[in-house]
Amino acid sequence: MNSLLQTLKYGMLRGGMRGLAGPVLIVMILAMMVLPLPPFLLDILFTFNIAIAIMVLLVSMNTNRALDFAAFPTILLITTLLRLSLNVASTRVVLMEGHTGPDAAGKVIEAFGHFLVGGNYAVGIVVFAILVVINFVVITKGAGRIAEVGARFTLDAMPGKQMAIDADLNAGLIGEDVARKRRAEIAQEADFYGAMDGASKFVRGDAVAGIIILLINIIGGLIVGVLQHDLDISTAAKYYTLLTIGDGLVAQIPALVISTAAGLVVSRVSSDENIGQQLVGQLFKQPQVIMLTAAIIGMMGMIPGMPHFAFLSLAGVMVWLAYFLSQKSEKASVLEQAEVVMPTLEEATEASWEDVSQVDVLGLEVGYRLISLVDKTQDGDLLRRIKGIRKKFTQDIGFLPPSVHIRDNLDLRPNAYRITLKGVEVGVGEAYPNQFLAIDPGNVTGKLSGTQTTDPAFGLPAVWALLSLFPQ
Repeated sequence: MNSLLQTLKYGMLRGGMRGLAGPVLIVMILAMMVLPLPPFLLDILFTFNIAIAIMVLLVSMNTNRALDFAAFPTILLITTLLRLSLNVASTRVVLMEGHTGPDAAGKVIEAFGHFLVGGNYAVGIVVFAILVVINFVVITKGAGRIAEVGARFTLDAMPGKQMAIDADLNAGLIGEDVARKRRAEIAQEADFYGAMDGASKFVRGDAVAGIIILLINIIGGLIVGVLQHDLDISTAAKYYTLLTIGDGLVAQIPALVISTAAGLVVSRVSSDENIGQQLVGQLFKQPQVIMLTAAIIGMMGMIPGMPHFAFLSLAGVMVWLAYFLSQKSEKASVLEQAEVVMPTLEEATEASWEDVSQVDVLGLEVGYRLISLVDKTQDGDLLRRIKGIRKKFTQDIGFLPPSVHIRDNLDLRPNAYRITLKGVEVGVGEAYPNQFLAIDPGNVTGKLSGTQTTDPAFGLPAVWALLSLFPQ
């Protein structure tokens, strides 16, 4: 008993801690905008921001459906807040300690300011502007448009999908739990694309904020360096511009990675393969296309003035790749033909679910003399009557019964029939073509000549009488 209580207490404690992870993270991110952070802690947080961006990109590439990463809009918002908080925290350090040198805001900003742009603030400004343009104009705008169109088409298709689920449920093809799950997926898909449409606006706003923060840091740094710390204009411009460019790059590169992940998530088509498998399986599926591309690249490489080594080496690699893929495709086709023509003994004797005969929900088995009743070429109208009964039953009861599968059975007597429910016999009787079944309701005064029997539906005495006994 004590162990059970301890287990329940541990589970509640663990669930509570997991539930508090989100609020604690948001509070910490917002606190970074107010509380001063040392350069060492800034290095750790900037590195963490880059790692999160790479993780999000890899997860988005390894999902088979957009709903497999349904938390992406929330992650997009959190990462945007994290970048803005780091920008505010680093701006505070840059303006307060920037006069001490390029390493005033930590080693990560210094590395991005020196290593990526070579310590040249003019080059850094150009690279930063290019990254902002790529992120703001190309990737984020395109991803937002795809999410908007996806949300619109998803909402338009919801009524049809709901009707399809209801039809499958009424036909008995799926159960209530499966139907409920499919309805929830449809609603979740619409919510996802709608949330992605709104979350993309955060990334676009982040890009605009990055440009504004860049200008504020440069102008504010010059004012602080010249007026408060008595630096000359060239030294102040060098220090504060390099720090600002490093700060902007260390924030915009993760933003570019996150925007790329958003575009991958909303632009992919749901399938059983992730993005990498789709690219390799579809882009390199036809060796003829690769061979033709290699020929075009090779002809371009032979034009005078072109870099022959780059074009011709790439053409050679593509020729080898096309030959390798064609050989692989031929081997696969040969193996498939061999498996079809020469099945192994194990495949011939091993049992599988395909060997299990399918059982019909409702079945009707007839003897060979009753085949004319179900054969349209012999003017049999039994199929039409069964369809009419099913339609009438559906209208009266409000439930769609399963289809009746009719087959002949030579084990039955010639005029016998058998009704089965999931393979179990629920009714049996005999019928005689070209004869009427005359039922005695209890007030018959005369007597008909024919075969005495019992009505299978009501259990009343009846007679199979010839058609000639009844006036037309």
